Amino acid sequence: MNTILNRYAKLLVNYCLELNKGEKLLIRSTTLAEPLVREIYREALSVGAVPDTILNFREQNRLLLSMGNKEQLEYISPLYQKAIESYDAFLHIRAPFNLKEDQNLDSNNQKYRQQALQSLLDTYFERTGTRDLKRSLCQFPTLANAQAAEMSLEEYENFVFGACKLFEKDPIQSWVEVRKQQQRIVDKLSQHTVFRYKNASTDISFHTEGRTWINSDGQTNMPSGEVYTSPVEDSVNGVIHFTYPAIYQGHEVEDVTLWVKEGLVEKWEARRGKAFLDHIFSIKGARRFGEAAIGTNYGIDKLTKNILFDEKIGGTVHMAIGQSYLQAGGKNISAVHWDMITDMSEDGLIYADDEVIYEKGKFVF
Repeated sequence: MNTILNRYAKLLVNYCLELNKGEKLLIRSTTLAEPLVREIYREALSVGAVPDTILNFREQNRLLLSMGNKEQLEYISPLYQKAIESYDAFLHIRAPFNLKEDQNLDSNNQKYRQQALQSLLDTYFERTGTRDLKRSLCQFPTLANAQAAEMSLEEYENFVFGACKLFEKDPIQSWVEVRKQQQRIVDKLSQHTVFRYKNASTDISFHTEGRTWINSDGQTNMPSGEVYTSPVEDSVNGVIHFTYPAIYQGHEVEDVTLWVKEGLVEKWEARRGKAFLDHIFSIKGARRFGEAAIGTNYGIDKLTKNILFDEKIGGTVHMAIGQSYLQAGGKNISAVHWDMITDMSEDGLIYADDEVIYEKGKFVF
């Protein structure tokens, strides 16, 4: 384990964050990830960077949201604020104790907390959009995630480490190769401006004039394997059905279908969890799309109920309601960014300016 975590730390510090001497790094996770945090801290010191850590304990956020008064809910850690506003790098390691621990909380308290964090969230998107703040999101395998993926902890560890290419001879070079392969796709997509996702239950189109397709090559997410953009906000039209469960803030919603006109979600249905969907669509900006993407990682071939991995599944597309990506040219602003996934491997087609560029889960150019 020490060896694989050392390889993981080297990948995160030297490839994902490209840390340099004197740069300040904030590592944020839970106490469960201490073994990985220790190795990242060691590697950051070895390259001359200056690391800080924030490690949350079990149910820390739940305690705040259930017991906090307005003043407590509006309090922001000075270290976290300074890091988002002025540090050079930010690493968020997902390592949950319980995927459901933030459910059934006071919605007003959640709203106060979101409002308190909004200006800092805006700064985060602005700085990460230009890579003034180098950020990466990754996973430390925990029992909660293993159970959600219906795996043993050992199986899940192997899944996570394998998806990050840590078993390969040179993980960094492997991700450089992913970058090269995906750049070919990005170059093709960038030649077009009108796109259409179509399968038996989906027919949705969007425009990308003035927008940029991003090659997600493992730097901002580890693992990765997708290409994405932010569609022109009022250009999205049609219907999209998400065949995979849509999971957000510990809530699972199944068989989501959205009807969209001129960029606005006008109607929605779900076989299970519609009340939570209703709540999300009441949040400012959530009824417009912030992302349209195509999963390209065929090494991730199973649903684990963890969006960091599931949205990358080769043979799928996903769209996110809410916050746009500034680096892609997006303009929608929201406290929500919820990725929802649909399978394209059986009968999926993607059109680019009426040219078929993708069939049954594979690009055809």
